[in-house]
Amino acid sequence: MVSSDQRRRQLAREKFERQQRKREESRRKAKRRNAVVAAALAVVLAAGGAVYASVQLAGPEKDRVDTSDPAAAPSPGSSDAPSPSPSPEPSMAVDAKKTYTMALRTDAGELAITMDAARTPRTVNSFKHLADREYFDGTKCHRLTTQGIFVLQCGDPQGDGTGGPGYNIPDENLGSLGKAGADGKVVYRAGTVAMANTGSPDSGGSQFFLVYQDSELPPKYTPFGTLDAAGLKAVREVAKAGVADGTGDGAPKKAVTVEKATVSER
Repeated sequence: MVSSDQRRRQLAREKFERQQRKREESRRKAKRRNAVVAAALAVVLAAGGAVYASVQLAGPEKDRVDTSDPAAAPSPGSSDAPSPSPSPEPSMAVDAKKTYTMALRTDAGELAITMDAARTPRTVNSFKHLADREYFDGTKCHRLTTQGIFVLQCGDPQGDGTGGPGYNIPDENLGSLGKAGADGKVVYRAGTVAMANTGSPDSGGSQFFLVYQDSELPPKYTPFGTLDAAGLKAVREVAKAGVADGTGDGAPKKAVTVEKATVSER
């Protein structure tokens, strides 16, 4: 017969065992939970690292962009990056002694850009090559910057800052910008049209920016053209409407689509 003392010890032991089982189950649950959290965190960190790396390549891309740099687009995996080109730069087909005009018919107005083939022959040649193949037709001007610098960026077939033609062209005409100040910057005058790039030398592709108000930038973006008065006015109207999300850098609130682009001799 079990004595009352033995019974108490048995109950105490059973209680202790129940507590141990509960603690062990809690530990297992905590271990599983921590493993899930750790895995999720690893994914987030990996994604964040990829974005950070792309930001370093693309400048702004960002993820809010450094508004001191128009090339800095939100460009994960930008094909404008300075990597081995999967396709060659087009053969020279323009006359470096002539002046060319790039006409952009947009839903915000007609933009006419005078291009100097003597100073930027390879840039002009690339734009003619792409325009002749309707590369820019139907593309959006994906980025407006209204703080720090004042530019509208276009030329990306993807419409998000990640696109490019599959080849890079060299920097040209940088000496025309003058000597940089103590801050390493020069003034890109209103009306200037220049190449966007990744921030690395000779990394231009198809993206370009239209300066609608004097902007101070490092002298590393090929200035290849000048916007006419009507075009400058149209771009300023786009800028006046602001950025879609209310910040100083992002997609323009007043969307701009290039309906047709042509390059011809003047």
